[in-house]
Amino acid sequence: MFTGLVETVGTVTSLVALDPSTSGGNGTSLTISDCATILTDAALGDSICVNGTCLTVTELEPAAAPYAAFKVGVAPETLRRTNLGSLREGGKVNLERAVSAATRMGGHFVQGHVDTVATIASVTPDGNALTFRLAPRERAVLRYIVEKGYITLDGASLTVTNVDDRHGWFEVMLIAYTQERVVMAAKGPGEEVNVEIDIVGKLVEKSVVGYLEGVAGREQGGVPAMLEKIVGRLVDEKLQTVQQR
Repeated sequence: MFTGLVETVGTVTSLVALDPSTSGGNGTSLTISDCATILTDAALGDSICVNGTCLTVTELEPAAAPYAAFKVGVAPETLRRTNLGSLREGGKVNLERAVSAATRMGGHFVQGHVDTVATIASVTPDGNALTFRLAPRERAVLRYIVEKGYITLDGASLTVTNVDDRHGWFEVMLIAYTQERVVMAAKGPGEEVNVEIDIVGKLVEKSVVGYLEGVAGREQGGVPAMLEKIVGRLVDEKLQTVQQR
């Protein structure tokens, strides 16, 4: 579990294709450096969020502390669903360690499980801030994205400022302070960011759908009949309100 508060920006120093005979797939091993500040208490097997993707530390360099770099393995499925497959040597990535019991929750609950990638459609200056308009690859995720709600982009917890379900985009704003501390600020139109939506929306949807299906199962006629009753009740209440006026 993470907070979406980026601790530091690391540098990709090596990308090596893994041997399918030993890795179980055509994954990639990433070596990330320039991040000693988050490796002071690191151990093999720890989770580190890399551009919003929860990955497991497989090696620490040098062999003994203080560590200057770490390695992670990226599975083929992760490469397909995130922008990690487009990383190159010298590229920058957002980094955050997993939360501890004493961590301040300044962002929101982030799992490090990327739902989709979004393409930057435009970047518009607004004073010293930047407004990013993004179009998600899977437009179905827009039903979970609401104005003033949380969203995680490349591992950074941000607030949604605008949503257009019809045209398939949403917007966020990066203030000057954030621009200096996340990789997204250096990206432009056409580039991609990893997207993780707020898990609360998914949980609410599943609970409501499960409840409605359960009620519908007890109603003769199923879901259509149940919805007809709900609509009819709302109409009756509206008419009563009008008559009272």
